[in-house]
Amino acid sequence: MSEPFSVLSREVAETERIAATVAAHLRAGDILLLTGDLACGKTAFVKGLAAALGSTDTVTSPTYALVHNYRTDRCDVMHIDAYRVESVREFTDLGLDEYFPECIVAIEWGDKVAGLFDDHLRIAFHLADAHEQHRLLSFDCSGERWGAEMTQLEAELGVQRGADCGGVDGESPAGH
Repeated sequence: MSEPFSVLSREVAETERIAATVAAHLRAGDILLLTGDLACGKTAFVKGLAAALGSTDTVTSPTYALVHNYRTDRCDVMHIDAYRVESVREFTDLGLDEYFPECIVAIEWGDKVAGLFDDHLRIAFHLADAHEQHRLLSFDCSGERWGAEMTQLEAELGVQRGADCGGVDGESPAGH
């Protein structure tokens, strides 16, 4: 299993570029659990992900609709917001799981339903410092699917463990 890692994003466009790197590794049936406080970049990440997969759909937060679907060249992206979901049971009662094998699933507030998914990529979004645009994206995973992919993602995102390259915790910022 690969070690968790973090990358620094200094602006929304950089978050979208990070998402594009992740998108290259995605296939139907993949589950992304996106966690973090309000306005930390989860929807911006999904916007970059959908665009990198070829979607021309407008990506917005599905907070009130709960689910938005975006057509892409590869397969649909199902964008779910679990913020208003009160329990795992309420989430499963939505009946969305029957569509999961056919699409890429990105769940904002995914920590609320993480127990349902043995195999997933988790990305936690945090304010990196006093700058409103800087975000720290922390990657970890569960299950066999993402172990090798994490190592590849880490390399593609330019993470240099132990190096002092202006990143956070000695890790380089994305794209540097």
